[in-house]
Amino acid sequence: MKLDNKLQEKVKRFNEVEKLVADPDILSDQKKYKELMVEYSHLSEIVAAYKKYNDIEKSISDAKEMIELEEDPDMKEMAKEELKDLEDSLEPLQTELQLLLVPKDPLDGKNIIMEIRAGTGGDEAALFAADLYRMYVRYAEQKNWKVEIMSSNENELGGFKEVIFSISGKNVYANFRYESGGHRVQRIPITESNGRIQTSAATVAVLPEAEETDIEIKPNDLKIDVFRSQGCGGQSVNTTDSAVRITHLPTGTVVTCQDEKSQLKNKNKAMTVLRSRLLEAELERVHSERSEERKIQVGSGDRSQRVRTYNFPQGRVTDHRINLTLYKLDSFMQGNMDEMFQALKLSAQEDALN
Repeated sequence: MKLDNKLQEKVKRFNEVEKLVADPDILSDQKKYKELMVEYSHLSEIVAAYKKYNDIEKSISDAKEMIELEEDPDMKEMAKEELKDLEDSLEPLQTELQLLLVPKDPLDGKNIIMEIRAGTGGDEAALFAADLYRMYVRYAEQKNWKVEIMSSNENELGGFKEVIFSISGKNVYANFRYESGGHRVQRIPITESNGRIQTSAATVAVLPEAEETDIEIKPNDLKIDVFRSQGCGGQSVNTTDSAVRITHLPTGTVVTCQDEKSQLKNKNKAMTVLRSRLLEAELERVHSERSEERKIQVGSGDRSQRVRTYNFPQGRVTDHRINLTLYKLDSFMQGNMDEMFQALKLSAQEDALN
């Protein structure tokens, strides 16, 4: 059985990694140790599921033997019922094992930079962008992840023309990676006096947060400008040159940060966003070079792609990539998004197997 051979190889590798993480030489190399622990965690899932699978197969064999040898009709019938339950539980476990064997994306464990921008729809689009921001923050809070605003541009109604923020925690990118794209809302805006339903949009970009070792940025490639913060008012706004604009000259990428009172903090945040945007550009370049390969059905993260519609009058949210509609929009907007995220991940994994 091809699957069984692959699983036995994973068990063998698990035993090897288990010894390596206890090696003092490995412990002294933090980068190597971290890489091995990520591999160990993934292999642990596979080994646990494989053990459960083998236990069920043995129980099935025992139940069949009992049916063949047992003379008592009641005991034989009981064994048949047990056999049916065991066989029913084996198929989904086999599917789970197949999915676990799909190679993990090395980016899955990274933190993210998320950028939300208002699209068509004026003030209502900005209000929707703010709703999306709060939705993602609530989801992150449920996971005990840390959220930090990097940059924001708020309008007078409390909406966001643009908001850029980081989310850090365990496997953040693995959960949010399929959120990139166009998000559309259908509802009666608070700015609409005639009670008409309006369609507005916002775009979401999810960038894996790049570490300094991921992207090399030469100081001579940067043009750094400082200026006075602009906004609706408050301390340090329009009073000190704390805002920072960084231009990456080779690519023309521009990042501005003005939310912090400290020029240094704004510069550090801007550099974090810049590194992540440059990493995203590099990933897109690699992706385009492999464009002949079949794309994952849930999309490549292209922000021009319309990925989801939020229809408030009908209380539904629809993801167009996997044709999934949930009639629980209120709960979804409160950050209860796991059902959608799991369906997206499953669709991507199943497509990768084909």
